[in-house]
Amino acid sequence: MKRRVASHGQHFLRSPRVAAILLGHSTIRRRDTVYDLGAGSGVITSALARRCQQVVAVENEPRALDALRRHTAAVPHVRIIAADIRQLTLPAEPYKVFANIPFALSADIVRMLTTAPAPPQAIYLIVQRQFAYKLVPSDRHFTAALGAQLAPWWQARIRYRLRRTDFTPPPAVDTVLLELLPRTEPWLPRNQQAAYSQFVAQHYAEPRRFAALPRAQLGINPERKPSELQPRQWVQLYQIS
Repeated sequence: MKRRVASHGQHFLRSPRVAAILLGHSTIRRRDTVYDLGAGSGVITSALARRCQQVVAVENEPRALDALRRHTAAVPHVRIIAADIRQLTLPAEPYKVFANIPFALSADIVRMLTTAPAPPQAIYLIVQRQFAYKLVPSDRHFTAALGAQLAPWWQARIRYRLRRTDFTPPPAVDTVLLELLPRTEPWLPRNQQAAYSQFVAQHYAEPRRFAALPRAQLGINPERKPSELQPRQWVQLYQIS
């Protein structure tokens, strides 16, 4: 089942076998309702349908949408929504997300899902490796503002590293399966999410404002840049500022 490349830098999985391997690295179970965002012609959708209770496939590109309908016509418990991912109304009922999203929309989609009134129970996204690194805290690389903003409520980790030949057309960058799971014990109340996110964004963007933070109270090296702080340190700075 081949799929054409869509807009926003999307590259599609070459085969159902790859999709099945990736699902094996997820928490997707038989009872789950799962959203496939940017479903293309249905490689991931079909793999999900063999594994879970209901699949909601979201696609907006006309030719991909036609192919999706053809390829899933005989597949049970698949519902298709013709919509732009960014305009999607997410459900109030429990659901998970497993998707190969357009690379150029990665940050927008992560923000949309993690700040939804009823966020997913689990999020699995195929993204560029460098984008995933920005969300996964580590001493080996910097953390982007988005990574710091997510951390009080979400645990991010890389579950699988894909080969470029797993896609058609092959991307010019390395890709991974990114997992985002809600923390069982959030570091901050959810009703502070907007205020905390604004706090992080402002201090990433404004060096003078960042320099004025009471970092010495926490023993933070004054030479460290915003991207070099650990998420816990951002939370502590937010709480004492």
